[in-house]
Formats: sequence, structure tokens, C-alpha cells
Amino acid sequence: MTNAKKKPIQVKKSPHFKNYDYHDWFKNDSHISYCYEGKCHDFSVLKNEFNADKPWFNDFNVHLDLAYLGFSNEYACKNLFIPHKKSKHHPLTENQKQENQQLSSQRVIVEHSFSGLKRFRILSDRIRLHRIDFYYDIIGVCARPWNLYLAK
Repeated sequence: MTNAKKKPIQVKKSPHFKNYDYHDWFKNDSHISYCYEGKCHDFSVLKNEFNADKPWFNDFNVHLDLAYLGFSNEYACKNLFIPHKKSKHHPLTENQKQENQQLSSQRVIVEHSFSGLKRFRILSDRIRLHRIDFYYDIIGVCARPWNLYLAK
């Protein structure tokens, strides 16, 4: 037997897509973004979807999570609700913890709606598609019954 080095096995990963839903609760209007590669950061997707030169959010109260920390530097809005972030040397005060808890109690409604869409396993599992336009059709087919359920 020789001590020859074996070549590592190369596995081709299938594409992993993600979409973002931007929802205006008062107008009951929703915007689903284009598909992005799974490793693309959330804030960079927002920058691609909404050009910072236009006044997209001037008339809105915007609720975001900690993935969008630089939002106030890029965009203007009526009110920005984003949780406080603790750091290694600066723990959160009790007031900041209470504010974060209030924001998370509002955010949980949105997260439950996302989990409802993920009940359609085709949206949460890795799919092996090479036609991205077919993926848009899948999202539409899954969103329609879930919106009917929410409208009840």
C-alpha cells in the first residue's frame, strides 16, 4: 500500500435562495423582493431593493431588527424602532431591556407569519432549481393560501 495523498471529494452545493417581505400594515400592501443568494446580508438586500436617494420611508414608522443597524445612516424615516444592542463592556440598562421586550412582542407577530409560510416545506427546505423564475411562482402559490388564512 502506498502513502499517496487522496484527492478530497468535491461536492457541488445547490443554490440557496431567500426573499424578503416588506409589508405596509395600514395599506395591507406587501412587496416581496427578488431572490437573493442565501449568503447575501439582509441590509445589503434592502439597499439593493430601495435606493437610498429616494424618500422611501419618510412617511413611515419603521420597525427593524438588529440586522439593520446602519439604517438610520442611509435612510430617513418618521420613526425608527430598532432594539438596543448590548456590547461586551456596556450591558443593557433595565429601561433598555424593557424597550427591547416591547419591540420583540410586536416583532413576534411578524415572525409567526414567516413561520406560517414556512409550513410549506418547499420554501424552507433547500430546493434544486436552476430556473429562478419558477421559484417566484412557488412563492406566489404558497403565499396565496397563507394570506387567505390570515384574512379570516
